[in-house]
Parts: sequence; structure tokens; C-alpha cells
Amino acid sequence: MSAGGGTSGAFGAGMAGAPFDPVQFIKKPQVILRLGSTLFSIIVFGCILAEGWYAGHCQMNDDPNACGYGTGIGIIAFLLCLGFLVLDAVFENISSVQYRKYVVLADMAISGLWTFLWFVGFCYMTDAWRKSDGNNHSYVAPHDHGKNNIQAAIAFSFFSIITWGGITFFAVRRYREGFEDAFAPRSGYDDQTQSSPYSSFPGSETGDPYQQPPFTSQKEAPNFQQTPTY
Repeated sequence: MSAGGGTSGAFGAGMAGAPFDPVQFIKKPQVILRLGSTLFSIIVFGCILAEGWYAGHCQMNDDPNACGYGTGIGIIAFLLCLGFLVLDAVFENISSVQYRKYVVLADMAISGLWTFLWFVGFCYMTDAWRKSDGNNHSYVAPHDHGKNNIQAAIAFSFFSIITWGGITFFAVRRYREGFEDAFAPRSGYDDQTQSSPYSSFPGSETGDPYQQPPFTSQKEAPNFQQTPTY
């Protein structure tokens, strides 16, 4: 397969130019995980922006970095999910194997990075929220205002670790499939080893009566005898 030519099944996708099937697209595991990650990211940054702040203070131990970190990675994760969902939808229409490889490598690298960032965010926000329970700040809202939102943001940060980890797994598997396809034996070469293009001689196992040997074992001598005339 050439880098710019057509492809049939490179990197775990179907033949280029195949019609888009939305039902089959939704059933793909990486698409399901990406949709879940999109929803989780909305919940995380939505909850923090809604009630994570009170009187200009972050309710997670008055640490603005905790609220800012959760909001930042949540918004960026949301945009990344949308972008890769579009790439997943058009992936089979990418005829270049090299471009497919770039998409899979980007998916693998970014998904792995965001799995790590969500893990850091979960640990960071959990620790900040734990410390805020023991501190009596004057800015803390009455009647546990925003408590459920903060806890929901932390919980769905944990769920995001799982979904992004699953996306990373499927990206690695898709890359390995493409790598194995690149070194798979070609059927054209196998066919040439099965049969010989040269013809056989008479008396061989093929028994082809139209085959002729290159040389004859005996040469017929020309007949120089002529009937004498008188």
C-alpha cells in the first residue's frame, strides 16, 4: 500500500469511499467512550462554573488553581472529543494510509495525555475538597451551597479517567492493526511462488503435447541420394 494510494482496511477501518453508516458508527467502542467523555467533561466544568465559586473564592479550600484546573481540562477535553468524533466519522474516507496513521498517532498521544491529566485533576480536587471541610472560611456559602456540584465534578473526573483510558486502549490497538497490515504478506507474491511461468518439455508430468524441447537428440541427415539418369 502506498502512502497516497487507496486502501482497504488500513488501521482498523473499512475501504476508503464506503458510505457512512450512522448506526454502525455509534456502535463503535471508541465512539461510545468518546461520547461518554464528552458528557463527563461538560458535567465537570459545568458544575465548577455553576457553584464551585462563591464570593470570588473557590470552595475547594480557597484554592483557585483547583477550580481553574478542573474547568480548564474539562473545556479542552470537551473540544478534543468533538474534534475526534468528527475524525472518527470521516476516518474511512481518508484514502491516504499515511494520513490515517497521523490521526491514529494523534489520538493515541492525546488520549494517553488526557488520561493522565484527569488522574492528576481528580487527586488534586479531592485533596483540596478534603482540606476545605476542616477550615471555617467566612466566605463559605450557607446550607452547603455548591457542595453537590463540587462532589459531582470530582466524581466525574474519576469517571473520565476510565473513559479516556479506554479510548487510549482502542487507539493503541488500532495502531497495532495498521502496523501489522503494513508488514503482512501480499497475495501477488505468494501466487508467483505457486506456479512457474516456464513451460515443460515433452515427457514431463504436465503431458502438454504442444510443448517442444529446445534441442533434438538426433539430427536427421539430409538425403543426398538421387536417382541416376542416363
